[in-house]
Amino acid sequence: MTESTPPLFKSKMFWVGVLYFASGLPLGMFFDIFPVQFRQQGVSLSDIGFLSLLGLAWTLKFLWAPAVDHYRHHRRWMAAVDLGMGALLLGLAVHTGFGPWTWVAIGAFTLLSATNDIAIDGYTIELLDQREFGLANGLRIGFYRVGMLTAGFLLMLSDYIGWSGTYVAAAALFALLAMICLQAPRERLVARLRGITLRQELRGLAAHPAPFGVVLLFLLGSLWLINDTTHWSARIGHFWLYAVGAAVLALAISVGSHRRGDAIASKRLSEGPMFGALLEMLRRPHMLPVIGFILLFKLGEASMGFMVKPFWVDAGFSAGQIGLVSVNLGIALSVAGGLIGGWITDRIGIFRALWILGLCQAFANLGYAGVASVLPLAGAHATIPLAHTLMMYGASGLESFAGGLGTAAFLAFLMAVVDKRHTATEYALLSSVFALSRSLAGWAGGFGAQSLGYADYFLLTFFLSFPAFLLLPWAKRMLNYTARRDRNTTQAAVMTEPEWQATAERLD
Repeated sequence: MTESTPPLFKSKMFWVGVLYFASGLPLGMFFDIFPVQFRQQGVSLSDIGFLSLLGLAWTLKFLWAPAVDHYRHHRRWMAAVDLGMGALLLGLAVHTGFGPWTWVAIGAFTLLSATNDIAIDGYTIELLDQREFGLANGLRIGFYRVGMLTAGFLLMLSDYIGWSGTYVAAAALFALLAMICLQAPRERLVARLRGITLRQELRGLAAHPAPFGVVLLFLLGSLWLINDTTHWSARIGHFWLYAVGAAVLALAISVGSHRRGDAIASKRLSEGPMFGALLEMLRRPHMLPVIGFILLFKLGEASMGFMVKPFWVDAGFSAGQIGLVSVNLGIALSVAGGLIGGWITDRIGIFRALWILGLCQAFANLGYAGVASVLPLAGAHATIPLAHTLMMYGASGLESFAGGLGTAAFLAFLMAVVDKRHTATEYALLSSVFALSRSLAGWAGGFGAQSLGYADYFLLTFFLSFPAFLLLPWAKRMLNYTARRDRNTTQAAVMTEPEWQATAERLD
């Protein structure tokens, strides 16, 4: 940034807002615009449901995040994918009909959007200091929602200018975002190890059973995430038997061919371009309990969240009431909770915020447990007393606000523990671990509510929030370890200001 740069453009929080607006907009278009247009064109519901498969790109983005880390230049990644999404939307404006080209275009759109998320996350973590993570995540939550809501305004615009005009307007917005992204502050220069080639990495993995086994478990987890959307296991007999059997066979071959004195030492595999970040992350002290903490911190909230809407329906509330309070007002309160939680996190520190805001998040579940214990399940079109309505609204507001508080502290923790040398990859991996816990919680929630009833199940989710607190000492140790490592990395890579400016200008 030069002296002539406007003061607003020098603000880190301004760029957090802009970039996460750009991150939320494509997701809003995917969920709001594409399904509506297709249905208006008479596309079948089963074909529209196929869109969920194309959305796998957001789930599996950790698979190509290493490429973004390897080539860096996050701003160029962001600008390029924004222009790419804009070009695809122009193509949809020209070919508004439905056909094979449409599926290819939307698949490419989601792939570019997921890549944009990788670059934005990596850039933002490197841009910010740890004491800024809290507020930044509050703004991130809010502006991501604004980006999604903007897609709703584009949807409304289609009634006046048609789908072609709407896609042209969206393409222009993406082109504007591409130009704005290039004006963001330059990326920090981060010292990187020379590393090994992809070929060396793959040969080394095949020769070392322990890291190879870790990679196989990682790939099986990725397959589980894909199956959660595609449901291959329901259509292919003994699906998991074949998948696990193939992994065990590959591991047995690796054990049989293992020889001491291989060219690539096991510890050097953490420098590999594909799985190196994963292996390096797992070698850190306290990492396994930290992964457990990430899986468990939002477990209570996630376990209850999937059953809240069915509870509203069974209690007799209409779709309009659910949408007004549980969805629209809930979004506003979660954003407010994120902003306040971020402010608190920056002032008391990430570790204390995890304790305090995590407890707020847990105790909020008691609101729904209390309401479910006194509210009869009246069914549709029932008359609901005003007192019961206000109780339900209060429980919903409390849950949304407290969830935002906990999310701000939790995201700050994820940002703080990644290695600055490969932020995009590690953050994508840790986010996927978190996504895995939400999927498991949603799957188990239906069985729990069916067996225990809403009141007892919601009370159970309160207690499910506390196992994570047993792992907080390891979370603190990881925060301390990361802080020491980042200080050492910064000292090792110190540059004078003229050197930094000259290098940055050459990169640009």
